[in-house]
Amino acid sequence: MPHVQGRIVTAGRAVGAGILAFAVLVAPRARAEDGYELWLRYRPISDAEVLARYRASISEVVFEASSPMLEAAREELRRGLRGLLDAEIPFVREATREGALVVWSSRPSTLAVSPSLRAQLRWAGAEGFVIRSEPIRGRPAMVIAANTNAGVLYGVFRFLRLLQTHESLQDLSIVEAPRVELRVLNHWDNLDRTVERGYAGFSLWDWHKLPDYLYPRYTDYARANASIGVNGTVLTNVNANATVLTPEYVRKVAALADVFRRWGIRVYLTARFSAPIEIGGLETADPLVPEVATWWKDKAAEIYRVIPDFGGFLVKANSEGQPGPQDYGRSHAEGANMLADAVAPHGGVVMWRAFVYSNEEPEDRAKQAWNEFTPLDGSFRSNVLIQVKNGPIDFQPREPFHPLFGAMPQTPLMMEFQITQEYLGQATHLAFLAPLYEEVLRADTYARGEGSLVSEVIDGTLHDYPRTGMAGVANTGTDRNWCGSVMACANWYAFGRLAWDPDLGSATIADEWLRMTFTSDPNFVEPVKTMMLASREAGVDYRTPLGLHHLMARGHHWGPGPWVSGGPRADWTSVYYHRADAEGIGFDRTRTGSDAVGQYFLPLPERWGRLETVPEKYLLWFHHVPWDHRMASGRTLWEELLHRYQRGVDAVRQMQRTWRSVDGMIDPERHEQVRAFLAIQEKEARWWRDACVLYFQTFSKRPIPDGYEPPAHTLEEYMAIQERPVPGL
Repeated sequence: MPHVQGRIVTAGRAVGAGILAFAVLVAPRARAEDGYELWLRYRPISDAEVLARYRASISEVVFEASSPMLEAAREELRRGLRGLLDAEIPFVREATREGALVVWSSRPSTLAVSPSLRAQLRWAGAEGFVIRSEPIRGRPAMVIAANTNAGVLYGVFRFLRLLQTHESLQDLSIVEAPRVELRVLNHWDNLDRTVERGYAGFSLWDWHKLPDYLYPRYTDYARANASIGVNGTVLTNVNANATVLTPEYVRKVAALADVFRRWGIRVYLTARFSAPIEIGGLETADPLVPEVATWWKDKAAEIYRVIPDFGGFLVKANSEGQPGPQDYGRSHAEGANMLADAVAPHGGVVMWRAFVYSNEEPEDRAKQAWNEFTPLDGSFRSNVLIQVKNGPIDFQPREPFHPLFGAMPQTPLMMEFQITQEYLGQATHLAFLAPLYEEVLRADTYARGEGSLVSEVIDGTLHDYPRTGMAGVANTGTDRNWCGSVMACANWYAFGRLAWDPDLGSATIADEWLRMTFTSDPNFVEPVKTMMLASREAGVDYRTPLGLHHLMARGHHWGPGPWVSGGPRADWTSVYYHRADAEGIGFDRTRTGSDAVGQYFLPLPERWGRLETVPEKYLLWFHHVPWDHRMASGRTLWEELLHRYQRGVDAVRQMQRTWRSVDGMIDPERHEQVRAFLAIQEKEARWWRDACVLYFQTFSKRPIPDGYEPPAHTLEEYMAIQERPVPGL
């Protein structure tokens, strides 16, 4: 991952189960940029003044490494300093001059530090760190200090970020600790290496070659995650395959765990609820049958013998055809608790997904998770976390926050965000998701009065949860740039940063990522940051404005399909959600409709349940609104709908202009890829706009006003477009 001109770099070593793996990357001088190095490029700082200042501030490094994790941190620091400062900074046993950088862990070190530093370390806890200006033996120095090896690792990456983003090293006093305990990527990867909703090639995990061959990319994946504070990875799809729990595959998983461990990352697996039948030879998977519980306890013990720090299980049950406890008349709590009892003796957890809906057609699918889980509050084991999607439907471009947040004070709820862009254009559309994450995390649940934010549910402070977590559905794959496009990597970065600190702002995250990934030149950073921050809203506008949702074509979720109807379930169609007719459009979720609004805490039902006070971004989510309803702009609903669709297309065109304006400021290879993808996005934004407007016009019977860009084709032509091959189905 690091690009060091003319050198061979050892990216790390993992030892375990007789396996020795080296990650060796050769970066020749003339090599084009392809995005592989992500935000860890460590190129020499181009600003001569900043470079001189940093070189003067860091004369030597004292770093005692007594464990594999500390060795990884030391080599990362050596690599980062060598690359950024374009110089060899000596690593010594003892500070001998001014400007020493001392890396210190309270466990292995006996170095004397000040009482104030020790006080800061108490606040930092198990995974936090302190970076501060601190005299060592009477000489000015800087210290990276932590209570644990993991804290040292995170502190090293934070220090390197200071240099990458050109921050001052004077009078440092940084104390950081993660607000969320479990910061986990969910890989929807199948054992045949296909990836559900993955748009960056095949799965990173080459099961055929494991455990005997470990790709260097595994180490680079772990490094990238450690750099943003991710400490767990679920290797397999939530639509689970029981085969991964067999001894053969557990050994393969153990080989990956050996690589990841030195980077502070635990592995988790998805547990197929019917595994006792499929690979265990039992006749039932009923969680209350003793033989079933015993089978899972034995399976957990078998896994922990091979992977002592195995994290636990993620479970999707009784949703979209997946088996679960309801198949036997049992509750989610009874199913989750059986698995929790199996992993509890080993310190494991169960992450039980709340993305459920019945096989029967619901009154309103948005209500089902709340209906099923709130009656169970307080009945789950202490090592169970309920994993809840950010919104009540399914990762739509915009949804109100999920009503479960705040509604289960006795049961830890963890957030599930989607990093891969299933409904936002997949890898070829620019959609920076930090604003979406931020919008949800800063939403007020009113669970304990005003100011009861979703972020406070997630970090445990609102309800004093004993365990906390945040999960992100990963967007990585075998594409050289990891995520299918260079810009999509910003969403991986954003997830990690917000899992560490849910109060970070989108602009801060975008600024960091751009400086680390491309350049710190403000002539590049400022316009591109503005472009990124506007990109998600543009995607909402040309797909699902004003609270519309679930308008995609059947199956692939890529192109428009507001006309989709029929099939096995009404709630798998678009017409179920938009409910357009001659009178108006939108799903009535007020008290006179499905009353989904009633699942939220006051005053939200009153605010969102009235046309006069509902935010326009949620208008058609909660209301069926007449076509001639007058909007805040003075336009009718029909005119406003057209305005939003056109605004989305225009925003993409502005992104194209912005990107053209920075040509020559970065490498031509990555610039060209983004340019080409923005052209695809503009074409497909017009497709979405035209198809949706023409379809909804069949109900509104209103004209398309003069000055509005006319559709390029007829509605019949758009409806005749057949499903194209799309990766990640």
